[in-house]
Amino acid sequence: MPPTGQAQGGWAPPAPAAPASPRSTGRTAARGSSAGPPPPCAPVPFIGSPPPPLPPSPVMAEDSESAASQQSLELDDQDTCGIDGDNEEEAEHAKGSPGGDLGAKKKKKKQKRKKEKPNSGGTKSDSASDSQEIKIQQPSKNPAIPMQKLQDIQRAMELLSACQGPAKNIDEATKRKYQFWDTQPVPKLNEVITSHGAIEPDKDNVRLEPYSLPQGFMWDTLDLSNAEVLKELYTLLNENYVEDDDNMFRFDYSPEFLLWALRPPGWLPQWHCGVRVSSNKKLVGFISAIPANIRIYDSVKKMVEINFLCVHKKLRSKRVAPVLIREITRRVNLEGIFQAVYTAGVVLPKPVATCRYWHRSLNPRKLVEVKFSHLSRNMTLQRTMKLYRLPDATKTSGLRPMEQKDTKAVQELINTYLKQFNLAPVMDEEEVAHWFLPRDHIIDTFVVEGSNGILTDFLSFYTLPSTVMHHPVHKSLKAAYSFYNIHTETPLLDLMNDALIIAKLKGFDVFNALDLMENKTFLEKLKFGIGDGNLQYYLYNWRCPGMESEKVGLVLQ
Repeated sequence: MPPTGQAQGGWAPPAPAAPASPRSTGRTAARGSSAGPPPPCAPVPFIGSPPPPLPPSPVMAEDSESAASQQSLELDDQDTCGIDGDNEEEAEHAKGSPGGDLGAKKKKKKQKRKKEKPNSGGTKSDSASDSQEIKIQQPSKNPAIPMQKLQDIQRAMELLSACQGPAKNIDEATKRKYQFWDTQPVPKLNEVITSHGAIEPDKDNVRLEPYSLPQGFMWDTLDLSNAEVLKELYTLLNENYVEDDDNMFRFDYSPEFLLWALRPPGWLPQWHCGVRVSSNKKLVGFISAIPANIRIYDSVKKMVEINFLCVHKKLRSKRVAPVLIREITRRVNLEGIFQAVYTAGVVLPKPVATCRYWHRSLNPRKLVEVKFSHLSRNMTLQRTMKLYRLPDATKTSGLRPMEQKDTKAVQELINTYLKQFNLAPVMDEEEVAHWFLPRDHIIDTFVVEGSNGILTDFLSFYTLPSTVMHHPVHKSLKAAYSFYNIHTETPLLDLMNDALIIAKLKGFDVFNALDLMENKTFLEKLKFGIGDGNLQYYLYNWRCPGMESEKVGLVLQ
């Protein structure tokens, strides 16, 4: 157990820190490098519809008919293609169905083809996994192969290709078709951008009726003040949200964390958008939006942050995600908001910035045992543990947990500091209180108070555990994620070293940070290791030149 004494001028916990509740475990989903796996795919991108990684924003839906065709979706055990809910659009592109609205003509032709199609043993053309059951036979000697058969073969091959996973970099992305995103107000991947402004003007007439869901499903606005509903959402995310590429870790947002992330000042209940099975009311889909004032270069816009796009694993490849995105866009548009920001671990049209996650081991033994990281060449476990050892108490004089009375000073510090970046939030006092006042197992914030009583710096990190899957001993990985760290007097290197010490004393296993803001100045010096995945930032219905990661001043949960 860590000592309880306090170093001169520093901070140490009043009592030994107990490990966090094992209830929440999970969201460090990303394969580990020598330093650990890449971060979870952040907030879902608003993919023309939302983030693939769960991460976008309202402004995006068009006032056309439902993006999904009116085909029945069955919650069976055959739809197992490993396509992320956030990346469902990738599969849809491979299917050859447009991401935008389907014209009545196309629908009729599609229905007609289905009727004419002979029974081939229960094969369903709309399921990526079912398509794998299609047996492609050698063509007969008769050169006149029916056109329908050729189309079936082509469709099967496209669906199989879709299961290979989404694009992870620009080179891969430029070789793909983004039929859905091509209908949305987002820049094209090959577009050279020099201007600033909205891609489409604000709408005067926004569709009043919800978009149509496939037969057998219904919309439901989730009341998160209801403990049972909150538990349903927790279960949906826990069982179906982002996992790493090797299916070893899955983000685990606790119910308390979800309330913190989804109900900031200005939140609206209709922006907690769920999809249920009509017959048994099972929750099988979700997407959310929260309001935020975001500065992009010199323009401050009222936007939404899109997050938690999640579709039940058995419904992926069924075009549910695009409908979710269109519907949340419609609901946001109704409030007069037409821009959004979102993040994703995959490449879509078109990132405004790309950041990389870095990982700092706090509990090397456990990280190696669960294969989050591995021992470097010529390194033993004992030498590795010694390498990552930290002091027992912080050293910055005046460092203490943030209190309610500090809110105004913290607001001034953060808004002044963030002016140097090209993409950053502008927070009012109420938002600062919500996002930064400490909450057990959710958010930790420490301020530095000078001898004159003036706050000069602060550090913050939020708690996001990951479920460890298929391990006989360890069931949870407790991860701290760097949030906002503001310095005016204390060197950032010293401030972040204290953040690592605090996280270690509180029982965290790993400390994760993106290479945004000024973070590159301390990552290597504090023994962070680079992850193997990127996090893309996207803007919906806003065009501006791209920026380097160090000009990004926005962190999404």
